[in-house]
Amino acid sequence: MNIAVVILNWNGKQLLEQFLPKVLAFSNDATIYVADNASADDSIAYVKDNFPTVKIIQNAENGGYAKGYNDALPFVEEEIFCLLNSDIEVTENWLAPIQSEFEATLETAIIQPKILDFKQKTHFEYAGAAGGFIDKYGYPFCRGRIFHTLEEDTAQYNDAIEIFWASGACLFIRKHVFSVLNGFDEDFFAHQEEIDLCWRAFNKGYKAKYIAESVVYHVGGATLDSANPRKTYLNFRNSLCMLAKNLPKGKLVPIIFSRLVLDGIAGIQFLIKFKFKHFFAIIKAHFHFYGRLLKMVKKREKVQQKKYFGQKSIVYSYFIKGKKRYSDLL
Repeated sequence: MNIAVVILNWNGKQLLEQFLPKVLAFSNDATIYVADNASADDSIAYVKDNFPTVKIIQNAENGGYAKGYNDALPFVEEEIFCLLNSDIEVTENWLAPIQSEFEATLETAIIQPKILDFKQKTHFEYAGAAGGFIDKYGYPFCRGRIFHTLEEDTAQYNDAIEIFWASGACLFIRKHVFSVLNGFDEDFFAHQEEIDLCWRAFNKGYKAKYIAESVVYHVGGATLDSANPRKTYLNFRNSLCMLAKNLPKGKLVPIIFSRLVLDGIAGIQFLIKFKFKHFFAIIKAHFHFYGRLLKMVKKREKVQQKKYFGQKSIVYSYFIKGKKRYSDLL
């Protein structure tokens, strides 16, 4: 079963210089691609000059993460796609456990490895950690990361389990499943499009898994860090869009109303901390969502699974009951 490692690049020469050599060194059985989102720097010339075995796909524009991969992946022939951020350090033998799982379990459509923090390698990283879930109101969290609390890796998640979503920082997916799902929703541009993809896969009966034997280290925030109000805007807007598309019938209106209240509380927290740009980013996100609500609802599939992983409120558990670790939620 052939794997294609596809790295999406936008003006990322420095990241390619730092991380691409290890991808090549530890991915002998895979084909490596760099999909370029119309970069203005000389990153592609650098790859061509220094890594001639890497295949280049040049997109016509910077359509963000979602459109960038949608534009590039039709040119990739391998059976398994690995969508790899350019700020990921891979480790020796990282692909073998993934390949084994895909070969052994046909219903496994999506896989995420263990994602640790490149800057603090003893701890999990924000984007994905040890596998993603959502709460009853659609707020994402991970084993090893709840909001901004990151756990130390003490082998507590050295397992292979079914998860609800896999991180877009390092996401493996079968080519035919990506095709069945019509790829990412390009209206998302960036952030949470992978959760939407995994939710749509879940509604079609596919499974996502976390495989701890495969380990990578993620820098995080290399393109857009958490201090940027645009990231706040995209996260809040896209989360609401994802709910409109994927929630089971009957839950959409009450949960969207609940999110209006909860997101308002989050906005007040930003005001208290004098983060006015983030406050207005949440307001902007909600207005933009309501403007495209009908469009999102029209994207709903005929089948929405009545049960999904969201059973509790992660906001209540974290901020009211003080539960900071995934194990405390069980």
